[in-house]
This record gives sequence, structure tokens and C-alpha cells, in this order.
Amino acid sequence: MDRRIKFRHLEAFVAIARAKRLNRAAEQLNLTQSAISKTLKDLEDILGVTLILRGRAGVSLTDQGEIFLQYAEQSTGALRQGLNSIAKLDAGGAATLRVGVLPSIAASVVPLATERFRAQSPDTELSIQEGAHATLTDRLRAGELDLVVGRLGRPDTMVSLSFSQLYSETVVVVVAPDHPLIHATSLDQLSETLVIYPPKDAAVRPLLARAMIAAGLPLFQNRIESVSAAFGRAMALGPLRAAWFISRGVVAEELAQGTLIALPIDLRSTEGPVGIMARSEERPSAVARLFRQALIEVSAARPAG
Repeated sequence: MDRRIKFRHLEAFVAIARAKRLNRAAEQLNLTQSAISKTLKDLEDILGVTLILRGRAGVSLTDQGEIFLQYAEQSTGALRQGLNSIAKLDAGGAATLRVGVLPSIAASVVPLATERFRAQSPDTELSIQEGAHATLTDRLRAGELDLVVGRLGRPDTMVSLSFSQLYSETVVVVVAPDHPLIHATSLDQLSETLVIYPPKDAAVRPLLARAMIAAGLPLFQNRIESVSAAFGRAMALGPLRAAWFISRGVVAEELAQGTLIALPIDLRSTEGPVGIMARSEERPSAVARLFRQALIEVSAARPAG
């Protein structure tokens, strides 16, 4: 390895690649745009290749940049994790575990797995952080999270990450029991109603897009995009009586109690794997392995669907 390559070079490159804009990356690192641009140029000069192309619409990675990004993210993430572990040890603190959770999983297997984990490792400082798929996987690669639990994402969001499947799950459309479209059997019947729909960075969005295309339908015009389970419930049960597109696991309890009803619309094409994401080629800590096992055991006892 060229000894001229420093952590600041890798940190700047990763920030630019994620933010897609120099000014946004500079703000994140508390640098001026000229300073971060010079740092990137220094790295490219050392490597002898162009990593990032600049344009009016932002920046894009070259083929060399795509390859280098995988290893730069792994390197910066591993270093941050190591520094955090040393600081924690020096402070005499307990082990820590930071788990990112997609909203579709936060209300289902994770609470049960957390109960099991806490019984086995009560002194571990456990942090559960909810967010969108792209955000959580970026933070996982950066070493800010130890694990992420959720749906398998697009290939470009899974670079340098491993995925261990727990189970498969489908998307459903749920409404209040008194909704006028309670017996709707096709997506086109929802064209005039308000829908709560997953945003672009949600893992299920491409699956729903394919279902819409297969049905010959455009994207719903009367929609609000959100990954918030609390917001979705409020909108579905509130006066606007929205139709809510959501992973079945999020609303399993409401469906069982009858407070929400799944429309008889065939969305089997949205079935996808739910699992555990981690940084590839990195040995998980003892507490991470314990939490993994808790997730596996809880998922094995989970009803199918």
C-alpha cells in the first residue's frame, strides 16, 4: 500500500461517493468545498486513476471508483469500530451493540429478539436505530452500526455487505375495517383513493414498481411517501382513510385483531427475503453473534407470510 494514502483521503472519497455532491460531502466533514476537492485530487494523483467524475448534476463514480469504494468503506468502517472499541475499553465500559432496523422489522421480530438477547447479555449497551434501507446500509459500511436487520436491498446498496436470510415476507395493502374499498381485488381500484406508499430508498419500492408495471398502471398520483409505521397507521385509521402499502410483519398484530384489514389484492410478486446485514469479511463481535442467534431463534418460531 502506498504510504501516502491517509485516512483523510479515504474519508473524503467515501463521503463524496455517498453524498453525490462535493458541497454536501464537504458540509458533512466540516470542510470547505475547495479543501475536499483538493483531498480527492491528491488521492487520485497517488493512485494514478480518476475515481470520480464531476458534472452539473453532481458526481458519479468511474469503474475504478466503484471498485475502490468497496475497500475504502471497509477500511474506514473497521478503523472507526476499532477506535470506538478501544475508547470504550479504556473507559471501563460495557460492550456495545448498535443495530439498524428497517421500519418493516422494528415491530415484529426485533422486540422479541431483544428480550432474548437482554436475558443473556444484560450488561451490553444496546442501541436500536430505525431508518431507511439506504441510510442504514451506508452507516453500516461506515462502521456506525454493527448490524442491520431488514429486507435485502438492490445490489448497489449491498456492496461490501453480507446478508443472512431469516425469512421471506410480502407487502400488503391495508385499510380500516370501514373503508369503502374493503373488497378491492386489484391495484387499479385504488387510483382514486389516498395511498401511503414506500419512498424511493425503501427496499420494497422496486418490488411494488414491478407489480404496478405488470398491472399496466402508473405510479399513484394521490400518494404520500413514508416509511413511518406510526404515520401509516394514523393515516389508515384517521379521517382520510388512506390505503397503506406495508410489509405484512409491521401490521401482523393489527391484522390478527381486525383493526386493519388486508385487501384481497395479489401482491405475491413482492415477496422478498428479510435478514441480517453485516460488513463482509469482518468477524462479528461476541455480542453481535449473540444478537444474531436471538434473531434466528425468534424468526424460526414466526408464522409464515
